[in-house]
Amino acid sequence: MELGIIGLPNSSKTTIFNALTRGSLPTTAAASLGGKLEFHSAVVDVPDPRVDRLSQIYRPRKTTYAKITYTDVAGLDQGLAQRGIGGELRNRMAKMDAFVHVVRGFEDSAVPHPLQTVDPQRDLEVLDGEMLLLDLLTVQNRLERIGETLRRTKKNSEEQQALLAEQALFQRLAETLEGGAPLRDLELSAEERHSLRSFAFLTLKPVVVLVNTGDAARPADELVSYHHRQTAVLSLQGKLEMEIAQLDPGEAAEFMAEFGIVEPALSRLIRICYDLVGLHSFFTVGEDEVRAWTIRQGATAVEAAAAIHSDLARGFIRADVVAYDDLIAAGGSMAEARKAGKARLEGRDYVVRDGDILHVRFAV
Repeated sequence: MELGIIGLPNSSKTTIFNALTRGSLPTTAAASLGGKLEFHSAVVDVPDPRVDRLSQIYRPRKTTYAKITYTDVAGLDQGLAQRGIGGELRNRMAKMDAFVHVVRGFEDSAVPHPLQTVDPQRDLEVLDGEMLLLDLLTVQNRLERIGETLRRTKKNSEEQQALLAEQALFQRLAETLEGGAPLRDLELSAEERHSLRSFAFLTLKPVVVLVNTGDAARPADELVSYHHRQTAVLSLQGKLEMEIAQLDPGEAAEFMAEFGIVEPALSRLIRICYDLVGLHSFFTVGEDEVRAWTIRQGATAVEAAAAIHSDLARGFIRADVVAYDDLIAAGGSMAEARKAGKARLEGRDYVVRDGDILHVRFAV
């Protein structure tokens, strides 16, 4: 999964990037790129205490966590839609699974706000509006092309029927955007979503609005109001979280306890994004390796096998399955889990659940 970190200049999104990736990119006002397009990416492990526990049980030679990529996107600001969005930016953002929209909710005289005052709701609406307009321009351009093609298309032909169906879909998209709502608010079938993939609509992607409250902890709903589908809103103390990210686990735990932080931003954000994007994890275990794998919610056993290796999917016979909680309840013993009737054989159409431990039987 790749998450794009977006926000207005000096919104503190690079501070958030450092907090999430344990990075050290410069965060001063002087480091602002003032509209220049630039990307910084980092791949990090997805924290999962279940992987830690399984590793303690099996003591494997290797422990592998699921991975997530964070990309700090610089160059998004007011007037973006008027300037247009280049191919590189659109191509990069099209590949992202969701956006983390960082909104500044703190005063800092050393870091001037590009719009002079700190107003989280306004800032959220400014960049959100730019993305809405970019999508609307794409929709309008497509509707124009469909109209031109229809005038040259034979009546009652299959081509005409396909174009009319696409036209109806894009008219729905236009109505949604013109009403000020992102495309993710629109009910779309799986087939419709698939047909829109090549257009890289920005407002179709899930969004986490992340309000950086600076030194003072404040609930996000005191600062912003944002109610849309596939959206979550949360707040954090960015600089504090960045400092925690630089500490070793023991020091970080003490630091968090002192400031009343239950878990670091990294863990909270990943859990929220997994849910918004519709992903979850299953595990494979053994003496060689304990590993977490990421699949979409609703994926079948054969799809999980394909995530491990294509050969396992091609030669799939059955999958030995036990739920993580059942294995722990059995003292971490697979044999005891079988005695308790908690380990079972499942076929290719079994829908894998979050936390399932799988061993795929296959023959190629």
